[in-house]
Amino acid sequence: MAILKLIRYKNLLMVLLTMVLTKYALIKVFFDNSHLSVFQFFILVFSVLSITASGYIINDIFDINADKINKPQKLFIEVLVSKKKAWIFYFLGILFGFITGVYISLTTQLPYYSFYFIGTIGILFLYSKYLKKIALIGNLTIAVLCTLVIYLVVEFESAYFIKNSSLVSLKIVFVAYYIFSFLTTLIREIIKDIEDINGDTKLNAHTLPILIGRKRASKVAFFFAAVLLFGLLLILQLLHKEIIFVTYSVIFIVLPLVYFMYVLWKIESKREYSKLSKLLKIIMFFGIISMILFNFIDLKNI
Repeated sequence: MAILKLIRYKNLLMVLLTMVLTKYALIKVFFDNSHLSVFQFFILVFSVLSITASGYIINDIFDINADKINKPQKLFIEVLVSKKKAWIFYFLGILFGFITGVYISLTTQLPYYSFYFIGTIGILFLYSKYLKKIALIGNLTIAVLCTLVIYLVVEFESAYFIKNSSLVSLKIVFVAYYIFSFLTTLIREIIKDIEDINGDTKLNAHTLPILIGRKRASKVAFFFAAVLLFGLLLILQLLHKEIIFVTYSVIFIVLPLVYFMYVLWKIESKREYSKLSKLLKIIMFFGIISMILFNFIDLKNI
């Protein structure tokens, strides 16, 4: 159970859900053929999950001192797992992730895609060691990597994407999900930095809240939330004839986001930031689930 907490199994389940729905809910709507077999898709998922898990571990290893201040109740290394074992799990994660990532790239005749996996391993290490301490750079890094989860599935399946009427609709849909994933992750990372400001300050980090203060950092997060809301409203306007999709999105995504923005604007205590972080995670979940609804949408309306 200790290792499951260390690798953030709930977050890994979200990654798994995202990849499965991207392939079997979205891509399937536009194309009957699939570039990836079930086995190949399993290997791709395993690689992504292994690298993601190793990213959580290395982040915790470098974050021990900060976590003792910011969230001692969630300190895993040196409490549930020794630092030595954490390093072993980390190297096993990147080893399995690297091998399976290269394997899937070679077996799909896309060898240069190996750099996605190699690059992600390197970036996650640099993030944990250096980038997360730099204002916005660390936040943007994680936002891009989270978006890559959807992007990778699309890229590996793209061998069957041919020029037809569905392609334009496909690009619109996937760009929308890329932006949704990027912005929700970016906002949540800023919120988490605000939560961790005390420990980060003592470690001489230069995160956004440390540089401009909690209030102003909250306003930056609010701005990105407003951009996200605007984008969502544009999509709903585009799909206004699809009553089921619009109703679902308004109830489970738009209204919670509006509430999130309202609380964020008037926020006072650290506890409220923690609640907002959880709320944003719920919004992300319902956003991913919305992929299923594209099976009931008339593509001519996109």
